[in-house]
Amino acid sequence: MWRLDFEPELPRSIEPLMGWTSSGDMRQQVRLNFSTKEEAIAYAERSGLAYRVEEPKPNLAARRGASYSDNFKTSRIGLWTH
Repeated sequence: MWRLDFEPELPRSIEPLMGWTSSGDMRQQVRLNFSTKEEAIAYAERSGLAYRVEEPKPNLAARRGASYSDNFKTSRIGLWTH
């Protein structure tokens, strides 16, 4: 899955009364999803948008197969180090 995010045109500002962060740039709320990288690039070129492709990073947690709760299993093999 590939996603097109628009660069901010206006800087975000802090709303003085409540302290919320706000922006007048509506394009920051738009995200377009594409099935392939080629479709995303074709859309950007067709629309006259400057683009930058960022390759997805490998998901290291999924490859390792361990979770934080595995540290506290009663069937854990090995010594406690903490």
